[in-house]
Amino acid sequence: MIILFSPSEGKREGGVLPPLNQESLMFPDLYSKRLEVIEQYENLTKSGSDEQLYALFGIKDPKEHQRYRSSFASVPTMKAIERYDGVAYDYLNYSALSTDAQRYIDSMTILFSNLFGPIRADDALPDYKLKQGSSIGAFIPEKHYKEHFSSALDEMIGDQEILDLRAGFYDKFYSPSKPSVTLKFLKEGKVISHWAKAYRGIVLREAAKHQISTINGLLAMNIEGLVVREIIETKKKKEVVYSIV
Repeated sequence: MIILFSPSEGKREGGVLPPLNQESLMFPDLYSKRLEVIEQYENLTKSGSDEQLYALFGIKDPKEHQRYRSSFASVPTMKAIERYDGVAYDYLNYSALSTDAQRYIDSMTILFSNLFGPIRADDALPDYKLKQGSSIGAFIPEKHYKEHFSSALDEMIGDQEILDLRAGFYDKFYSPSKPSVTLKFLKEGKVISHWAKAYRGIVLREAAKHQISTINGLLAMNIEGLVVREIIETKKKKEVVYSIV
């Protein structure tokens, strides 16, 4: 089973791993395609106006822009799953998991960075900021990555089952060529949105703790506070609807 997961707007600073290079990320043979995006980004961060950087980062204070203006060739990296810092990652609580659970996440989870595209959870990332949905000047990252990385992802995934825990926006980066399983969370019969991030983190955490390797195993797993309400199947996906209790 392969698990697809969203990134987070928030990032932890620092790192102890070497600066970004061709071996830092999955699909090293496609690194030149990542560089096309990175070069556009670095050019804009170095020469862009405050207004352009606000659009890029989603941050108004020009003083805070300085954090993201260093070349990736000169700054340290850290494991991607540890770099991201947001609601889903808080509830995942990766650092508190056992070594086996961390290895499960590292090997089975693919994240979708707004800047770097599809990456493994244990790929090495520098600190960066790119507001979800923002273009880089006239360059549209999600369109670029969907065009150049979809075939490689399809080939890598092969016949494995896909648990898609991403927010809907990340379909713009990659739409699996085979049916996948998505989750929906209902509270008192209503779909939740913001707190769905928390429950996606919880589902990933529990799957890792129990070493779940199939969708049937996921459905059979007891997750505190969640009950499977129904399963809706179409040709393109299976949607598991959870009630929050």
